[in-house]
Amino acid sequence: MKFITRRYLLKVLLFFAVSIFSFCKKDKNQAAESPYSQYGTPYASVPATQDAIIYQVNIRAFSNDANLKGVTARLDSIKALGVNVVYLMPTYPVGVLKSAGGLGSPYAVKDYKAVNPEFGTLDDLRALVDAAHAKGMAVMLDWVANHTSWDNAWIAEHKDWYKQQNGNIVSPANYSDVAQLDFTNQAMRSAMIDAMQYWVYTTNIDGYRCDFADNVPMDFWKQAIDALRGITTHKLIMLAEGTRSDHSKAGFDLVYGMSYYSTLSSKVFANAGTVTQLQNENVSEYASILPVTQVLRYITNHDVYSSDGSPVNLYGGRTGSMSAFLVTAYMKGVPMIYNGQEVGTTRDLNIFYHNPIDWTTNPDMTAEYKKILNFRKSSDAVKNGQLSMFSSDDVTVFTKSTEVQKVLVIANLRNRAVTYTMPSTITTTGWKNAFTNTSITLNNQVYLQPYQHMVLVQ
Repeated sequence: MKFITRRYLLKVLLFFAVSIFSFCKKDKNQAAESPYSQYGTPYASVPATQDAIIYQVNIRAFSNDANLKGVTARLDSIKALGVNVVYLMPTYPVGVLKSAGGLGSPYAVKDYKAVNPEFGTLDDLRALVDAAHAKGMAVMLDWVANHTSWDNAWIAEHKDWYKQQNGNIVSPANYSDVAQLDFTNQAMRSAMIDAMQYWVYTTNIDGYRCDFADNVPMDFWKQAIDALRGITTHKLIMLAEGTRSDHSKAGFDLVYGMSYYSTLSSKVFANAGTVTQLQNENVSEYASILPVTQVLRYITNHDVYSSDGSPVNLYGGRTGSMSAFLVTAYMKGVPMIYNGQEVGTTRDLNIFYHNPIDWTTNPDMTAEYKKILNFRKSSDAVKNGQLSMFSSDDVTVFTKSTEVQKVLVIANLRNRAVTYTMPSTITTTGWKNAFTNTSITLNNQVYLQPYQHMVLVQ
């Protein structure tokens, strides 16, 4: 009886010891996983990477008020395009010291854990995210890891977090308005990752577009993405503004298709080079990344809009820009729209100033964007189908196929009429216009007006 009592007591003591240890361990893990209180309910409908259609918002240009409320007010218009991911350019306070001019660059971040008062308040940002989620759209913030503004508090408090030369903090090449961070400093890395986690919890966002990603070490991106993926309540989209092959290994879902854009704008349109270069670039860009990663495709964004001009001017007019966008959105990868391209704006959208877009222009272009993107959204063949390419020097032609659907895209990328000879491997019968559902029979010789484009389905 004495032996049984002792064994019983030992079992009881062991049970309490294990329970206390497990409780303490659980608390420790919870603290590590949840450094901040979760605002709202994590969005459960973040699209799979290949299903994403991303819309980039330059807040200073988006509305007359140039603030977050102005974006919230137009979310229905964004959704109507077929968009399911809204990407906001930097929402953080902008540095004043050594500012590049105007209102300062949104990419000169003064405080990683605050909302730019120029744009509104934390509650305004939360309201925007809430409204987007309610309308079926995820929200990504822009993350600027490479550098901060010169009046960021980190400089005064942690000078050792920055790269220095002869004791002086240096700027990254060609950007004198910002200070270069030093990614060999582990304390700085931890503080930055903490700030990235902060916005996921505090505003319930769904991921990041990471600025100037090619200039930040791969091991930092892996460390940061691993930490963000550790927030298991959220499905996050991670987009690298860069082309390094190791972004894929670091865990990014998406990388920029910069070579594709350059080929499209400079070689095919500006210099009338063969359009077969586009399919070559498509193959090349995908060859450098892991199969789980997708390439972001665009005909403009805030950088190239400023440097190269609007799509209407860059691609030979409204019809030419639509033809360029159709090919870009359907060939492969994930399409991104920069605010204003859907109304064919040509006005200056300089990110250093308030330059509101006129949303009343070119409603016919907006209608065509809606057709292109909403059909993509509904078509598994366009999003995930097998790509077969049949381009000539002047005409981009390809099919996207699954077992249940085949989509044929034909787009003349010249500002002149051309004739395209259909390959024998593509049937000329049984097609319907993807947008009107009317039957189409193709001739062996297809005559195309300048920049004419079509999407057929069977």
